[in-house]
Amino acid sequence: MRNIRLTIGYDGTDFYGWQTQPGFRTVQESLEKAIGTLTGEQARLNASGRTDTGVHALGQVANFYTNTRHPPDVLIAALNANLPDDVVVRAAAEMPQAFDANHDAKRKLYRYVIHDGPVPDLFLRRYYCQSRHRLDVTAMRQAAQPLRGCHDFHSFETDWPNRASSVRTITHLGVNRFEDWIWLDVEADGFLYNMVRAIAGTLINVGRGYWPVSKFEEILKAEDRREAGPTAPAKGLFLVRVVYE
Repeated sequence: MRNIRLTIGYDGTDFYGWQTQPGFRTVQESLEKAIGTLTGEQARLNASGRTDTGVHALGQVANFYTNTRHPPDVLIAALNANLPDDVVVRAAAEMPQAFDANHDAKRKLYRYVIHDGPVPDLFLRRYYCQSRHRLDVTAMRQAAQPLRGCHDFHSFETDWPNRASSVRTITHLGVNRFEDWIWLDVEADGFLYNMVRAIAGTLINVGRGYWPVSKFEEILKAEDRREAGPTAPAKGLFLVRVVYE
């Protein structure tokens, strides 16, 4: 059997997350249905990770095993012809049998998008979090500094514990602005449940002047989700890329 890797993009607004769940529309179910239509097989996609309801992806990665002989370019065209408009296969490649999209992932980059202009953007409203307050990006950038490196991120994990350990390593964290748009980029070796959205919600509190720049150091030391800010809305979150060796 061939092991096929797919790079996938989707608008998560109308999906009940990535993972197949009976009675709900999910990204995994839509893709597996399209693969079945093309190959006549009951494929099972193995993703780099699960995204929650309303979260978007530019570069989700998944793999599946198949007997089909279609080359990658044909797979891309045929799958996209059978997929709904809010999910697309961006790339396909045949991989070694041992490749595992989940276990082999080394890092992931998520982006959280915020708009703090006086007038919300009507046509992009499904893809950002609207702040009613003008945010201080310099303060947000300074506040986020302590998160870089290896830490216990228990304070930014919803419904703890979800994993055996809440220790993760953030390799890149950036806060940037262009006009009325702010984006938070977080790359790490792994993420906890709602981790990026909790970081974003906490940074928004700093940006509006509700909390001091030093707040993140206190939150990390507390290892208590109640000490951090609110979980920001899912619609502002994008899985940008998954990095493999």
